[in-house]
Amino acid sequence: MKVLITGANGFLGKNLVAHLAERKDVEIQKFIRNDSIESLKGLLSGVDFVFHLAGVNRPQSPTEFVSGNTTLTKSLCEAITATGRQIPVLYTSSIQADHDNPYGVSKKEAENALMEFALSNGSAVHVFRLPNVFGKWARPDYNSAVATFCHNIARGLPININDPEAPINLVYIDDVIDHFVSILDGKLEGKPSISIKPQYSITVGELAAQLESFRGSRQSLVIDAVGLGLTRALYSTYLSYLPPESFTYAVPKHDDERGVFVEMLKTKDSGQFSFFTAHPGVTRGGHYHHSKTEKFLVVKGSACFRFRHIVTDEFYELFTSGDEPVIVETVPGWTHDITNVGDDEMVVMLWANEIFNRERPDTYARLVGTGA
Repeated sequence: MKVLITGANGFLGKNLVAHLAERKDVEIQKFIRNDSIESLKGLLSGVDFVFHLAGVNRPQSPTEFVSGNTTLTKSLCEAITATGRQIPVLYTSSIQADHDNPYGVSKKEAENALMEFALSNGSAVHVFRLPNVFGKWARPDYNSAVATFCHNIARGLPININDPEAPINLVYIDDVIDHFVSILDGKLEGKPSISIKPQYSITVGELAAQLESFRGSRQSLVIDAVGLGLTRALYSTYLSYLPPESFTYAVPKHDDERGVFVEMLKTKDSGQFSFFTAHPGVTRGGHYHHSKTEKFLVVKGSACFRFRHIVTDEFYELFTSGDEPVIVETVPGWTHDITNVGDDEMVVMLWANEIFNRERPDTYARLVGTGA
């Protein structure tokens, strides 16, 4: 399948090109800002589908709205008609198309041109009226407030907020591209106007606070629930604006005669992740918990785990090593410790189901002893 993408170097275009380039069954033709309208006819040769993403939304002169949105769309329709084929077109319009402003009027006129083209040529036309789209590669101070905020906050620069209570409706770039590809593959019915789902609503103040919390998590080590929904999408977007020199950050290392202990990541509701080392012969632990639970994974070296029930005095001992990944769980009411029984340094990953609270540590010292 051969597709033409207008606006291929723009925010939407770059993301669509990246996704389609992963497929072996798609050949991509690109129409970019400096290409002449006359080149469209040649670019359409053998094309099976057109993604019309090109447009103008922040021109130096209002007249550019007409040339970049309406005129270009009409020229595309004429070029497709000249091929004598019914090539489907997906067009990215805007929710502003219902508004009486120069940008909205130009988008509405482009939509009307496409509807007339669909009737006269018989080509399928799919119109997406997009709200604010955010994600990687959007231009700061151009595409959206999300892009601007991410760029500035990631660099410690100030952001300007006129009304923190102002609402923003957002759609995420990956969801947009999924819809586009579904249209291309015939998995989504193309009505005259299509909405992206899910859509998210957030205030400008909430958006800024969320992005600031991502930056702050490098100091606190406490990360929000970034695996689902809007928070996941915003976190991925925020990270995409980090300059390369900020790809890394240091975390505190606690060093003593036993080895080192390093906390990596803390979550508000799913515990924290750490790792520690132990020199040969060193024993760590020697305590029990009433409610706290932990998971240990020896990734290097050899370990002996010992457990003793604090009421029945029952004793249990087991051995693991980095050669075979085995999770060892601590059980409430059992005191436990871990000893490096190898000749080299031992490295152990650790997850606890809660962030350590110094006021209520739920950690009580008691030696395990031996099984004798």
